[in-house]
Amino acid sequence: MAIRSTLRPIAGSGLMFATNGAIFAALLPWYPQLADRLGLGGLQFGLVVACFALGAVVSSALPAPLIRRFGARRVAVLGTVLVALAVAAAGWSTTGVMLAACILAVGFTDAIVDVAQNVAALRVQQRAGRPILGSLHALWSLGAAGSGAISTAVAASGGDLRIHLAVTGVVCVGLVGLAGWLVGPVPEAPVEEDAGVHGLARWRRVAVIALPIVVIAIAGTVVEDVANNWAALSGVQLAGLDASVAGIAFTVVIASQCVGRFTGDLLIHRLGRGTVARIGGALVALGGVAIVLASEPALLMAGFVLAGYGCATLVPSAFSAAGSIPGLSEGAGVTVVSWLMRLGFLGTSPLIGGLSDAVDLRAGLAVLVVAGLVVVVLAPRLEPGAQRAVPSAPAS
Repeated sequence: MAIRSTLRPIAGSGLMFATNGAIFAALLPWYPQLADRLGLGGLQFGLVVACFALGAVVSSALPAPLIRRFGARRVAVLGTVLVALAVAAAGWSTTGVMLAACILAVGFTDAIVDVAQNVAALRVQQRAGRPILGSLHALWSLGAAGSGAISTAVAASGGDLRIHLAVTGVVCVGLVGLAGWLVGPVPEAPVEEDAGVHGLARWRRVAVIALPIVVIAIAGTVVEDVANNWAALSGVQLAGLDASVAGIAFTVVIASQCVGRFTGDLLIHRLGRGTVARIGGALVALGGVAIVLASEPALLMAGFVLAGYGCATLVPSAFSAAGSIPGLSEGAGVTVVSWLMRLGFLGTSPLIGGLSDAVDLRAGLAVLVVAGLVVVVLAPRLEPGAQRAVPSAPAS
């Protein structure tokens, strides 16, 4: 009976994540058409799409108070409605500025939804008594991949951008409404205050606990950034793939990450978050070595498989750990880690690009090795008892 009572909220959380992944992914395959229609050059288009990350950073202070005031489930559902409206509006853009404003709104709202759905999922995970967050993030990936594939097919067949985005938005809004009903009430967990630790001393302790978690999350997003922006290029430059098929490198990373997220929950349940993260970090580092040394497609793809699978649990585990930082509510903990993770994400590609210009692409992609080794060292900080093991700073 207990298992049955948790299946409904787990299904609702999974649908919430899949819907969130699907909405923005519906717009991405239309970018070339939009850029051509609006006459955007390379630099202009780059600035426009960067508005997504800018919007996410700008809204960084909002998730925790909104969740505290309205509840995680309501914020996730209503925020998804706003994301759908902003994505649909992008299809009506007549200037680059209008498109940038729509993408800024998507990034601004999506960051809030991201925190809210993760907080709701943490409450469901606690109710279920077993790890589920990795599988939920895998469903996000599946939702994004499926929506992107449908949009690609519609665009290739000459379909109407505005109609497609509107229909996608309506469907996703209906599904997220159903998801919210399935999840049910998810009251926020009480904040655990430390006696005698207040003010600056309290935040100093929070920073000591949160920093390793943030670094691990950033290490996970390094692999995702490489997949998004550098995998296809590395296939051409390092392994001699033809440009027309080099995109398979991106698919390999995302597919192996998705498999890792579905299997990761069971491994975490048996071995613990820290142990699984340590193994994952070692796989990322080993995959990075294979990628840097690759001169033919097989070794390059093997490296991407290892890196994708190894990074799979890092971000979900970081969010799980963030939800139990003493002195912070779940919403505040996830918000802090999510915001700092996004700031770190902004610097990954410039770092890789700078190293590539100064040396070569192999040197740039060596950041994967560093990221994996950092995770191996910091992984124990993800264990549930690790947050409380940090000594309290003396009150000042």
